[in-house]
Amino acid sequence: MTGATGAVGGRVASRLAQAGLAQKLVVRDSGRAPRLPGAEVAQASYEDAAAMRLALSGVRTLFLVSGKEAFRRVEQHVTAVDAAVAAGVERIVYLSFLAAASDATFTFARDHFHTEEHARATGLSHAFLRPSLYADLVPHWCGTDGIIRGPAGEGRVAWVARDDLADAATAVLVGEDGEHDGRTYDVTGPEALTLAETAEVLSGATGRRIRYEEETPEEARASRAPSGAPDWEIEGWATSYAAIATGEMDVVSDAVRNLAGHEPLSLPAYLQRHPESYRHLVSA
Repeated sequence: MTGATGAVGGRVASRLAQAGLAQKLVVRDSGRAPRLPGAEVAQASYEDAAAMRLALSGVRTLFLVSGKEAFRRVEQHVTAVDAAVAAGVERIVYLSFLAAASDATFTFARDHFHTEEHARATGLSHAFLRPSLYADLVPHWCGTDGIIRGPAGEGRVAWVARDDLADAATAVLVGEDGEHDGRTYDVTGPEALTLAETAEVLSGATGRRIRYEEETPEEARASRAPSGAPDWEIEGWATSYAAIATGEMDVVSDAVRNLAGHEPLSLPAYLQRHPESYRHLVSA
């Protein structure tokens, strides 16, 4: 298990512990690792090949959560995958992203494609989970002024709850040997919404008027420049909206139902269940 200190990895690790499965939590900072029954903790980072190989010793299946966005993220992922091979890992389940491709509009999705390709090339058993954009983060796409800004046009996205993704990932990890080998699963919510419709859903939840204001790609880059983030990161933020506009995010799958055995949460249902997610908009 990697990413156990994060939002998705932590959820999956908790589910595996509840199922009584032994796991090794590979984390950058062992002091931040969750304390779970049956879980061993090992400290390593993706770019440290020796530490990763040692941490993965004795592991049969690796759940590889994609690393935090970084300029050299693909190199980090490749190092981690190669360390898994050297350690004798037999299967890799990788947390990728919807519409991962070498020419994906969303620049960070290209990282996922190249990681997938490298994992395939190892010859190890593998499965890839490609989630849509997270419903959990929808309230943070909105400014405190009540406006969602970006170059998404009238494109659609099927926001997926992290809990649903974690349920699907857990099902793949605990499946019968070979059940998911070579499979790629698009993991989405139950309906695809435009950002204007997304704003309407947020309006209903928060009780204030939320609206979508379209930007051009150039305006999106300029409006995010004051953050001080490097150009590659700003490009990633801007192109996450642009990928909606192109239709690359307009995917609704049955993966949550088929893998986890329940229906995925819609965006209205997610917000109803998690009012804390938009509290900052109510008090703004």
